Amino acid sequence: MALVESFSVVQGVAPRILILGSMPGIASLQQNAYYGHPRNAFWPIMASYFQFDVAQPYAARLSQLTHQGVALWDVLQRCERSGSLDSAIKAESMVANRIDLWLRQTPTLVALFCNGAKAGQLLQRYYPGLAATGLDVEILPSTSPAYAALPLAAKTQRWHQSLLRVSPSQV
Repeated sequence: MALVESFSVVQGVAPRILILGSMPGIASLQQNAYYGHPRNAFWPIMASYFQFDVAQPYAARLSQLTHQGVALWDVLQRCERSGSLDSAIKAESMVANRIDLWLRQTPTLVALFCNGAKAGQLLQRYYPGLAATGLDVEILPSTSPAYAALPLAAKTQRWHQSLLRVSPSQV
């Protein structure tokens, strides 16, 4: 088992949406980039919604998202895990990021989207009172290539519907 640590939150001036993963996989950690696995659908989904070129460098893609009011982070700050799968996370090793403190410092936030069921379960485990905050909290299909139950078109549709509901004129 290897000790793995997530990245710092990526945010712009006034984020309206926080997208939470569980913990970056090996490819992401090696690249020091959120959703770095080449088959992860996250960047194609975001690029098609926000109308930017998915082939541009990582820093430019991050800039596109933060300019649109989207922040990225993970529920877990660190854990022990072999490989990249959420199912390989050693439960007793998990330490959550202080999402509660970040939320208190981010009054512009209106929606929190969990990238996959595991992120949603972890968020509920560590922050069970989030639904009472008035935030739009939603668990969306994982963009990971390991989640093959939904084809890319269906994942894209679900993500786009949720982004649209938050109001594209304000995102």
